[in-house]
Amino acid sequence: MLMMMAVLVHGLTLGGAETVPFLAQDDMAFLEFMTKAVLAESRVAAGARVGGYGPNVTGNTLIRPGGREDYPAFWIRDYAMSLEAGLITLEEQRHALFLTAKHQPDEEISLPSGSVVPPGSIPDHIGFRDVPIFFPGVLDDYEKQGGAQWGKLPSLDDAFFFIHMAMEYARQSGESAFLREAVKGKPLLQRLEEAYAMPPAHPESGIVQVTAEARGVNFGFFDTVVHTGDLFFASLLKYRAAGELAELFGRLGETEKATKYQAAVSRLQQALVAVFSMEDGWFRASTGTSAQVDVWGTAFAVFIGALPAEREKQACAALTRAVREGTIAWRGMIRHVPTDRDFSPESAWEKCYARKNTYQNGAYWDTATGWVCYAVAKQDRALSRDLAKDYVAELREGDFRKGKDFGSPWECVHPEGNHRQNPIYLASVTGPLAAFRQIK
Repeated sequence: MLMMMAVLVHGLTLGGAETVPFLAQDDMAFLEFMTKAVLAESRVAAGARVGGYGPNVTGNTLIRPGGREDYPAFWIRDYAMSLEAGLITLEEQRHALFLTAKHQPDEEISLPSGSVVPPGSIPDHIGFRDVPIFFPGVLDDYEKQGGAQWGKLPSLDDAFFFIHMAMEYARQSGESAFLREAVKGKPLLQRLEEAYAMPPAHPESGIVQVTAEARGVNFGFFDTVVHTGDLFFASLLKYRAAGELAELFGRLGETEKATKYQAAVSRLQQALVAVFSMEDGWFRASTGTSAQVDVWGTAFAVFIGALPAEREKQACAALTRAVREGTIAWRGMIRHVPTDRDFSPESAWEKCYARKNTYQNGAYWDTATGWVCYAVAKQDRALSRDLAKDYVAELREGDFRKGKDFGSPWECVHPEGNHRQNPIYLASVTGPLAAFRQIK
């Protein structure tokens, strides 16, 4: 046994073949230290302010999407997407989970903008003064949220990220009793189920679907994009959430409910392939407006194990080709749509409120880098490693700790016009760190 341990520690398999780590030890250590530093910048203690916003009156620390004075609020999806890095304390997790649950409405809310908040909805973000905002575009003005640009319904992905928050807390704490704790008269577990049921869906497959008249944001990392019809990324999140609910009910010994949600997992997997598959292995983002190639969704589907084996190979092959051809990556960062699959010369997406090659309409992001590396590593480990090395090299060069003129990790960038948006962005490091740890 001691000999086996020694062999593994020195990077050799028992057969004598060398096991090359995905990232060099110093690169991985750098990424871990930077992620901790970005997280420290993102924390907002009780009573603290960010710029002119606050104070934080929620009673405990909140984690915003990044540092300096950008994004002064608690965003549910950004926070939930950072949990897998394993750096957020259990105290912080519990506070975020129950704060989010507290703001889930039990009755429909009609807003002055014409938008509505159905029962079971989860906020897009919560202001430091404990104000829930269910739509993008407004920071903390409750009466002004919603409107035609963002859709009649709240952002749909947050319902599933709420479930992910509970699942990560259960996994990292080893606890299950918290699921039965009451929030405004309802057990937390019931609130998770009501969140799961909130986004409109196909009655048989469960695929999330919207119309132009009753639309909600598909995924907040392209909330300036108008998607209609069946929604791929939201449905991927629902697939994962169904599996998480099955696990949570299983932990409580409620086998009937666990079986119900496991059956939903199977139905969704089949429908994901049938509804969204494109030629050459890609998946489309939707079946209506802005039905372009979804690079992030294709990679995320592989990352969460949402695809049957053969279809997963095709997705990995598509991503690998695109990385080789230089159509989705720049300096280790990832575009939403391949450069050779833009809707038009003016826009990557059919309908997007951002200008071409800025923000979610063609800029490059670190958030999806880990997912793409994970998928590409299944086809070409060396290519995946090179992509990850490019990512770390950019972080080193632009490291925000060098001074105010530096901002890496940025939210997004593009070489055209030296576009840079929102420095010290948390999901740009927590997501890749978690994914790199999972690459075998």
